[in-house]
Amino acid sequence: MRLFAAAHPPRAARGHLVRAMTEVRALTGTALRWGDPEQWHVTLAFYGDQPEGAVPDLSEHLGEVARGFPPLRVSLHGVGSFSGTTLWVGVGGQTTELTELMHACSLDPDERARQRAHLTVARTSRTERTRQAKEQRRGSRVRAHTGPELAHVVHALSVYDGPEWTVREISLVASELGRGRSGGTLHTDMGRYVLTGA
Repeated sequence: MRLFAAAHPPRAARGHLVRAMTEVRALTGTALRWGDPEQWHVTLAFYGDQPEGAVPDLSEHLGEVARGFPPLRVSLHGVGSFSGTTLWVGVGGQTTELTELMHACSLDPDERARQRAHLTVARTSRTERTRQAKEQRRGSRVRAHTGPELAHVVHALSVYDGPEWTVREISLVASELGRGRSGGTLHTDMGRYVLTGA
């Protein structure tokens, strides 16, 4: 199973972001596959494919981490893309403390160096990737209109600034590709750990 550590934004923060993206989302047509807001999360550390036997050890690790950190005040803020295929929303607020929490959750020193707090909201759809590949093979210079380019979506949402919320707990989450709504990813909490540090 694929496992990661995450913080879940509350319903109010997710709802605010959904409303902010409504107009842009309507313009993207089939170019982007939007994630289920109920599954949205801020990834703190990614553990990759692990045997089921790894869950108790990771659970113990995250429990220890949670005991060392107090709750954090953050907000969803700004938008960007990874490799021109993944649309994410950034995190503002107590970012220094959040980065320290992410480093503590991680088990991989290389991952720590690349970490950026974010919430993934959409990915380029399979339909759009196929269309782009066909155009590249044909050497087409004219792009069929299927909605705004991801760069335009990022630009339109770049000033987004959501309401502040408190990270009070972190979760160990299992990820199952293709098992979620509309063939997306299904995330299941394997454990929750309350931040109790002073």
